[in-house]
Amino acid sequence: MPISHISLRAGKPEAYRQAIFDSLYRALRDALDVPEDDQFMTISEQDAANFRYGAAFGIARSDDLVFIQITVFNTRTAEQKRALFARIAELLGESPGIRPEDVFVTILEAAKENWSVGHGLAQFA
Repeated sequence: MPISHISLRAGKPEAYRQAIFDSLYRALRDALDVPEDDQFMTISEQDAANFRYGAAFGIARSDDLVFIQITVFNTRTAEQKRALFARIAELLGESPGIRPEDVFVTILEAAKENWSVGHGLAQFA
C-alpha cells in the first residue's frame, strides 16, 4: 500500500500529469507487486520561484525534473527498490517522456503498525 507524492514545476497539461500517475502506478505494480486498484497518489505543482534543484552527483537536470517520494511498508528488499527505481525511470521516459536524469525518487519506509488506512483502525498491526 504505497503512498506516492509527486512534485513538479507548474504548467504541465493534465494529460502529462495523468501519464505520470499511470506510469508510476505501473512501475509499482511491476516492481513491488502492488495490488490492482491500490492507488494513493498526489501531485503538487510548484511555480518557478518555489522549485529549485542542482547538478548534484554530476546529473544535468532540467525544469522537467520530478521529485517522487514513496512511502511503503518496511518489508521491501534492496533488490526490489533498485528494480522500482529503474522501472519508474523507464516508464516515465516512455510516457510522458521524462528524461531519466529528471526522475528523482526517494523511498520512505514505515512499520506496518504505523499505518491506518481508514476507520481509525490499525489494519496491519
